[in-house]
Amino acid sequence: MRKNFIFVFVFVLFLSSLALAQEKKVAITIYNQNLALVKDKRILELRKGENEIKFTDVASQIDPTSVHFKSLDSPEKVVILEQNYRYDLVSSDKILEKYIDKKIEIKAKEEKTYRGELLSFSSKSLTLREENEKIRIVSRAEVLDLYFPSLPEGLITRPTLVWLLDSDISGKNKTEVSYLTKGINWHAEYVGVVDKDDRNLELSGWVSIDNKSGATYKNAKIKLIAGEVHRVEERPPFPVLAKGIEALAERAVPFEEKPFFEYHLYTLKRPSTLKDKEVKQITLFPNKKVFVDKLFIYDGARDAKKIKVNLEFMNSKQQGLGIPLPKGKIRVYKEDVDKSLEFVGEDLINHTPKDEKVRVYLGDAFDIVGERKRIDYKKISADVWEESYQIKIRNHKEEKIEVTVVEHLHFYTEWRITETNFDYIKKDAQTIEFKLPVEKDGETVLNYTVMYVR
Repeated sequence: MRKNFIFVFVFVLFLSSLALAQEKKVAITIYNQNLALVKDKRILELRKGENEIKFTDVASQIDPTSVHFKSLDSPEKVVILEQNYRYDLVSSDKILEKYIDKKIEIKAKEEKTYRGELLSFSSKSLTLREENEKIRIVSRAEVLDLYFPSLPEGLITRPTLVWLLDSDISGKNKTEVSYLTKGINWHAEYVGVVDKDDRNLELSGWVSIDNKSGATYKNAKIKLIAGEVHRVEERPPFPVLAKGIEALAERAVPFEEKPFFEYHLYTLKRPSTLKDKEVKQITLFPNKKVFVDKLFIYDGARDAKKIKVNLEFMNSKQQGLGIPLPKGKIRVYKEDVDKSLEFVGEDLINHTPKDEKVRVYLGDAFDIVGERKRIDYKKISADVWEESYQIKIRNHKEEKIEVTVVEHLHFYTEWRITETNFDYIKKDAQTIEFKLPVEKDGETVLNYTVMYVR
């Protein structure tokens, strides 16, 4: 009999918790601009006429002017008359402030007790007017406990929306409350492992959600918006993921991606809890093998000696990817002969649509050196002159390489390359590039002359 009673009791508790879970559903759309849209569905108990409803567990960084309330069962029979956002949270100093000129009780060291009207307080002392009209100053260092008759009106334990509703019906009513809040952000992170020949990159994507909004969103439906949403700035109304990569490769993609307006929307296929003051990481996509090119780039006018090392790949299905990539940090590793992964560099990438190139700057080459100098200048007339440059690339590696030399020409002039010992590509009105092959332990010298006409 006792066992049957316990079973029934546990079963009733289970049904109660299940009913409670069904009464509240949360969905949250997070933008990568320290912004989120929260949609909170709850069942409220209403009576006919005016109702004061306290809606707790909202974000402490909520924008109260963005709140939208609606009844899902009877939208025309439930009207919101007034809304208040109460954010004056309980603290010892706020309670003391509310109790100025009111009676309190102080328990102090050596079993002493003081009672009287609180006249003032600071971080160092409390000033009381005792029942005998004497003034007593009690050091805060001596205070063990403070006693108050009740919680002062207006102070609350958590941020709360308070509505005055006018209802034409009584009983349970499904409602949805949506609002914008700051303090929650997301960004993408990518982990890549390049092969021994630097020709293939094993790439996986992650999403990091940082919740500092002041609320926990339990079993929430999570959506992420990638793109720059325009917002009007105004004064606020109130104040080593590299491990385990292979294990993810065969799992289903956890996010469903689709275009949405002029952005991209990523929806997590399962509910997840976002706790306050927590960073959560979720797989964006498992391993993709992408063909990459390693580029050595020398921009001598901006950095006299360093040769930048880049990996470049096309974000296309043919190259092994072909999905919209949200902006974020990409970290690249390479496997050593002992099978351990070593970090080789990282970079930030912008939002990248499919079928566009991604270039990742990883660092500066150790064994390749550049040298650039202007070797001649001729003034032909007041508006015409010539400049000659010499660029040397020295390769101390054990294999032949190709270096892209970037040159920037003068603005607001017409120009023409009159002499060069290597072909060039015109990238834009003021930029040209040369492709220089350099043998192992060798040197390649580029000479060119440009004529300017003002």
